[in-house]
Formats: sequence, structure tokens, C-alpha cells
Amino acid sequence: MTFDIARTPTLEAVATADEQALAQDLRKRVAEGLSDAEAQPEVSEAVEAQRAAAERVERLRAAQRVLNQYAKDARERFARASEATVDVLIDSAAAKGKPDFGKLAEMAAIENQNRYASRALEQIAEHRIPLAQMVSLRGESHAMLARARAIERIAQDRAERVLARMREAVTDEMVLPVDLSKGVAGALLAHAAGLKRRAVQLSENADEMERSYTDRQRGKEGRI
Repeated sequence: MTFDIARTPTLEAVATADEQALAQDLRKRVAEGLSDAEAQPEVSEAVEAQRAAAERVERLRAAQRVLNQYAKDARERFARASEATVDVLIDSAAAKGKPDFGKLAEMAAIENQNRYASRALEQIAEHRIPLAQMVSLRGESHAMLARARAIERIAQDRAERVLARMREAVTDEMVLPVDLSKGVAGALLAHAAGLKRRAVQLSENADEMERSYTDRQRGKEGRI
């Protein structure tokens, strides 16, 4: 490499002059750093807790779908049983001189089942799913922050190793400014910063959901 130090006092040392190979190697090393972060115990624990919270939300939604279908079917059964009961009352009154109310027990059972299915749906929609979603959002936020902290530690370790290798050059030149923002450490820090921003947004979403939930509950208590 030829340069005129009088004209270009700021130099940039690169591992290779091939920009494509340099970019590919940078992406590979960043990916390795991110993979190392995922393997950290605190990250694994946070991710597992978030996964469990997300699965609970999905199970509740599945239960909601099942109960919705059951309630729909129960309403249809009740309508059919109601018509059949009226027919029995008419026919028994005509044939026996008195109405037969034997089918009322079946109707009462269907109505009772439907009432409890409706209560379960209300409980899921108004309480369990919102509360589970808050836990899931906060768990996802915590997992992102755990990842970000692990990535920052890895970036710090890389930066310290790089600076240790440069001590000899610093001894010769006395002062040697270093910009790590364009290298692997810088890319890792940028990724960590993005995770932190997303984590804050998720936490704020959970807080807003909690405020809305609390306001709804207070409104219901005021109407009692």
C-alpha cells in the first residue's frame, strides 16, 4: 500500500482489500458473536421463560377458540331442543290430557353448560389473555435485554483483545486513535443497541396494556 502521510494522516487498516470478502468475514464473525451470546446461561434462561409465556398465550387462545365453537354448538342444540320440547308438550297434552315436561331437564343441562362456557369465555377474554400477554411482552423485553447485555460483553472482550495487540504499535507512535465502530465489535454494539430499543418498546407496550386493563376493571367496579 502506498500513501503520503502528509496528505492522508488518517489511515484505515483492513484485513483484506477485497471488500466483498471483508464484508462476508465481518458478517460471519458478527454471527459467531451473536451465537455466543445466545449460549450464555442468563440469555438461555430468559429466552426459555419468554417462550413459556408465549406458549401460555397460545394455549389460552386455543381454549378460547374451542369454547367459542362449543358455545355456538350449544346455542344450536338449545334451539333444536326448545322446538322438540314444545312439540312434546303439545303432543302429550293432546294424547294424554296433560303436558309431558320430561325434556326440560335436557334443556336445563344445555342452558347450564352454555352459561358456564360463556363465563369461561369472558374470563379468558377479559382477564387471562390480557394478563398472559403482559407477562409475555415483559418476558420478551427481558430476553432482549439479556441478549443485549451478553452481546455488549462480547464486544467489550473483543475490543480489549484488539487494543492489547495494538500496544506495540502504540509504543512506537505514542498515540494511535482507534475507531472500532466499523469492525466486529462496533457491529455487535449496534445490534445490541437495536435490541435495547425494541426491549424498551415492548416494555412500554406492556405498561400501556396494564393501564388499559386496570382502567377497565375500575370501570366495572364503578358500575356495580
